[in-house]
Amino acid sequence: MILPIYLYGSEVLRNENKDADLNDKEGLAKLISDMRETLKVADGCGLAAPQVGVNLRVVIVDGRELTDTYDYLKDFERVMINPVVLEESEETCEFSEGCLSVPGIYAEVRRPSKIKVEYYDEKLEKVVEEFDRFACRMVQHELSHLEGNLFVDNVSPIRRKMLMRKLQAISKGSVQTRYKSKR
Repeated sequence: MILPIYLYGSEVLRNENKDADLNDKEGLAKLISDMRETLKVADGCGLAAPQVGVNLRVVIVDGRELTDTYDYLKDFERVMINPVVLEESEETCEFSEGCLSVPGIYAEVRRPSKIKVEYYDEKLEKVVEEFDRFACRMVQHELSHLEGNLFVDNVSPIRRKMLMRKLQAISKGSVQTRYKSKR
């Protein structure tokens, strides 16, 4: 089922997110299926459960559509349940980010260049994986949602002030999306 994506200003994006119950296999499978379908229709590369109104620590990251730019992402799709960042590199990099919950806005965000994450995959098996390059960027962006943070929270104060009018318009519902969305 295609779910609405909650937009900037929605309380659900800022709420605390709880660990998913690994014993609720049916519920998790349904949530993951719905998130996958929603992500595909929205034409994004990642989606966190809070973005579809569910305050659980579940994300999907899918870089397979980005292989024209990043050929190493040809098989990169991850379902991450209850992810925890174990390590972050001191080295950082800056990259322009956008978000399905903040349509039409892109801004440079500085993040660690490499991370190590522990999570449960779709088969509910524990995984420890290191990420770098654009895969690292996608994973960090989605994991930020689980902490109630959006990429616009991480931009410079000057840039944020420049974006404020657009952000206020989104929070008031004055934005059009090509996907099902909700305020």
